[in-house]
Amino acid sequence: MALNTVVLEEVSLREEVRSLLARLGVEEMLANSSGSVAQSASAELQVHSPITGEVIARLPQPSESAAQEAIEAAHRAFLVWRNVPPPRRGELVRALGEELRSGAAELGRLVTLETGKILSEGLGEVQEMIDICSLAVGLSRQLEGRTIASERADHRMMETWHPLGVVGVISAFNFPVAVWSWNAALALVCGDAVVWKPSEKVPLTALAVQALFLRAAAKVGGVPEGLCAVLLGGPRLGELLVDSPRIALLSATGSTAMGRAVGPRLARRFARALLELGGNNAAIVCPSADLDLTLRAVAFAALGTAGQRCTTLRRLIVQESVYEDLISRLQQVYRSVVVGDPRAAGTLVGPLIDERSFAAMQAALEEARSAGATITGGERVPVAGAGGALRHAARQAGYDAFYVRPALVEVAAQIPVVKRETFAPILYVLKYRELEEAIALHNDVSQGLSSSIFTLNMREAERFLSASGSDCGIANVNIGTSGAEIGGAFGGEKETGGGRESGSDAWKQYMRRATNTINYGTRLPLAQGVSFEIEPAEGGATNGSPKPE
Repeated sequence: MALNTVVLEEVSLREEVRSLLARLGVEEMLANSSGSVAQSASAELQVHSPITGEVIARLPQPSESAAQEAIEAAHRAFLVWRNVPPPRRGELVRALGEELRSGAAELGRLVTLETGKILSEGLGEVQEMIDICSLAVGLSRQLEGRTIASERADHRMMETWHPLGVVGVISAFNFPVAVWSWNAALALVCGDAVVWKPSEKVPLTALAVQALFLRAAAKVGGVPEGLCAVLLGGPRLGELLVDSPRIALLSATGSTAMGRAVGPRLARRFARALLELGGNNAAIVCPSADLDLTLRAVAFAALGTAGQRCTTLRRLIVQESVYEDLISRLQQVYRSVVVGDPRAAGTLVGPLIDERSFAAMQAALEEARSAGATITGGERVPVAGAGGALRHAARQAGYDAFYVRPALVEVAAQIPVVKRETFAPILYVLKYRELEEAIALHNDVSQGLSSSIFTLNMREAERFLSASGSDCGIANVNIGTSGAEIGGAFGGEKETGGGRESGSDAWKQYMRRATNTINYGTRLPLAQGVSFEIEPAEGGATNGSPKPE
């Protein structure tokens, strides 16, 4: 079969999804749910698979009152959970990690069916969840404050950290379960409750994770009802989380436009915001770069998840002496990379999530073409073969799937379309002469998430990592912009939102800080040398009058 044709497996997606959900315990959970999944239906949510475009499930959406009750239940659970010792909280997260290990194959495949990611990426996302659970379990015995030197004799100052409250999580379609785990694993060991509103495009994986969480809670015992809840539906449910006074911290992943809407509303009620927004990530390729390594890194960063990662490589800034060599090799990769059914072995690029993404990609390519860009790829890839009958049936029902060949776009300058993030597999390529020029191009966008430099020159690497180098929250040397490990804090600057999730000290966002001072002496010296003495009244009482200096 030609490289420019997608061959689908002749397998009923609906039947496979139903089987996976049953094995993951979703049917049993929905039958016995008591508030952990808001179900009082006011409308129906249709779930499509981007593999064929067909409807693979229909789910009830909760009424606003049911959603509000789930938030209230989470608050009641928090009042209990905050007093559970952190290592005991860690036991719940450890049990969740074990359930994820047991269900990894099924959950990873469900991620693929619902998002269109290739299977290894679906499984990798579940592994990321397992890893963050392991990190959080260790953290449960390491939550710490600090002792601070006091200027007053016989006094001790210290910092303590306490549970914050209910954490709201709004996640996007491209990482339907990992983003929840980054937040939930830390929030749970920090003593918080969690209410999750997944993207309405990918609710099935959220239901599966909730079922695994409830299994873990049942095994551990003593977990208050409502500690973790899921709200399935559209933007209105997200607005409820944004505006609810019970939500102490909202972690929201999505577009910069979403962040602009959410941020001010949270600020109005003085709630905490953890925003993970747009990324327009770039890599600089220097003359000394190992081009074999660079080619592999660029391919994964630019093509993985069909260009639908926030860390996808979208701009490649190449020094003119190695430009022709690298770009000719990249063009060959773009022409030959296997676009197809994400369930099939050998596929590296699956479908776009929907028609809207396809239209945005084509509009961006047309704008670049009008500005004189040279484009390799970017065309739609048709479906054929036995499995094409599935797609044909879906089209007959009014649905469609959108497979595209990734686009390599050579531009002479950083034109406006290059400065905007298009959530699709488009890699813009620019040429530079001096490193300062490359860094200026790199930083000349509104987003600041992830970045890379490919060089064997120590000075170039250190310059890129310095205060006057990359302005992103993630800066790498000789690896791509994607594939961050959970041990480091994840997030970016500028229009990326400034939030940090996952490792390092990101846990502090899920807790409140208290500064404590203890006087273990018999005197009362005041800080900064202030004197405020009062005369004792007759009989030993004080009259409250300050003593003059």
